[in-house]
Amino acid sequence: MFIEPINHSQQAGWIEVVCGSMFSGKTEELIRRLKRAKIANMQVGIFKPSIDIRYHAGKIVSHDDNTVNAVPIQWAKEILALAEAYEVVGIDEAQFFDAEIVHVCETLANAGKRVIVAGLDMDYMGKPFGPMPALLSIANFVTKLHAVCIKCGGIASYSFRISANTDQVVLGEKDHYEARCRNCFNT
Repeated sequence: MFIEPINHSQQAGWIEVVCGSMFSGKTEELIRRLKRAKIANMQVGIFKPSIDIRYHAGKIVSHDDNTVNAVPIQWAKEILALAEAYEVVGIDEAQFFDAEIVHVCETLANAGKRVIVAGLDMDYMGKPFGPMPALLSIANFVTKLHAVCIKCGGIASYSFRISANTDQVVLGEKDHYEARCRNCFNT
């Protein structure tokens, strides 16, 4: 699917990335921005990876139980065909998408759309996660959120895995992860 590039009479699009550790409020912030766009009578499309069925297959859900309907997507390129009619495109859990998500976001922004992406910037080992580093580098706006360290109460930016599973992608919540500060993550 090809989206026509913007002409000079259209407003230029942009990419916003909301990142941080588990329990930092990324999805909550994504939902807040999308709801404000809806209040402004903008056409909003919301997408999530189809593998994320922790709470609901057809919604994005924050840890505070705020929800919005979302279209589950297996491959990032599917978003291009589905997002044509939207002015604002929200994408949750971007770290779970294939590398094509970067091109998808650039294509949408170049077509004049506001693209809001949320995702973990680091995996449970503290390493850059999936396509997030590339998304952060092309973003026009970056918001890094922090959680509260479960051990010391400090500012947490790491997702520490408490389960024994060593796969990079393990869907879970407090049963698998804790938010930790740098010091508590490393000790």
